[in-house]
Parts: sequence; C-alpha cells; structure tokens
Amino acid sequence: MAQNIKKLLKQGGIKKDMPKGHELRFIEKLDANIPKNHSSIPSWRNISASIILLLGVSYGSYNYFTETNSSSDIENTSIVVTKTLGDISPNLKKVEEYYLASINLELSKLKYTSETKALFEDYLKRLDDLNKEYERLSIELTESGPNEFTINALIDNLKFRLNLLYRLKDQLKNLNISETNHLEKQQSI
Repeated sequence: MAQNIKKLLKQGGIKKDMPKGHELRFIEKLDANIPKNHSSIPSWRNISASIILLLGVSYGSYNYFTETNSSSDIENTSIVVTKTLGDISPNLKKVEEYYLASINLELSKLKYTSETKALFEDYLKRLDDLNKEYERLSIELTESGPNEFTINALIDNLKFRLNLLYRLKDQLKNLNISETNHLEKQQSI
C-alpha cells in the first residue's frame, strides 16, 4: 500500500502539473465565499472598539503603576534604614552594644513610684532628647558616611545616656535615704 515516493516520481505516477483552469476555478470559488460588503478599510465600530480598549488598558496600567509607586514611597518614608556604629567596624559594634546593654540594665533596675514620678519624667524627657539626637546622628552617618566627628558624637551620646541614668539612680537612692531618715525621725518622735 505504502509506496516509495522516489519510485512513484520515476514512474510518473504523480502528476506534476495542475489541471487546466484550476487556478481560475479556485479564484471564482474564493470570490463567491467572501462577503461582498467586506472592505479592506476597518469600520468605525472596529476603530472605536480599538480606541476604547486602548484607553482601558492605559488607565489600568496607570493605576497599577501609580499604586505600586505610592505604596513603595510610603514604605520608604516609614522605614529608614540607617547605619549604626556596628555597621562600621566590629570594635565599634562592641562599644555600642556595651553602652546599650548597660543603659537597658540600668533602666530595668530603676523603681518607679508615685513619689518619684516627676523625677522620672524629667529624666525620661532628657533620655528621649538624647535618643532623638542619636537617631539624627545615625542618619547623618548613613548619608555622609563614617567620619571621626559623627562616630565620636554617637559614642558620646551613648555615654551621656548612661551617665544620665547613673545620676537618676543616685538621686533616687538619695531620695530613698532621705525618706527613710524622715520616717525614722517621725517614728522616734
């Protein structure tokens, strides 16, 4: 059944030419099946549909990209990545960690009472000011790069915060001693 194509070509089993008038009959059938009102110029309906589709895609793209940019702007403004002393060198990281650990330790040791409320609030306000200054210096370090002035200012800020807590601790101790002495005097009377 299956014949070798080469053998068929050699024997002349396959006709090489099309029958006469084949092309003319094909064109007539093609013309008969193509609608007569079809033209090569697109109709106004097709043009307007294309314009509406283009406007819809443009509007959707605009909204998508502006929402993406606005959300990334919000993320950039709410999260500011700043350098710290630890980012500059391992030795400065140790210094920073020492001071921060000491500050947190001293804060945890302090006892807040209603009698010491005003004293606490005053010192916490000063600590808050120093924290804000530390953040400003960290931003300066990030923007301008490490320099001796900024590094020393950051270390000094940590020292000031720790010394401030030591002073608060001493004042609380003196306040407790004076209250204890005052209570002992009242009891002895």
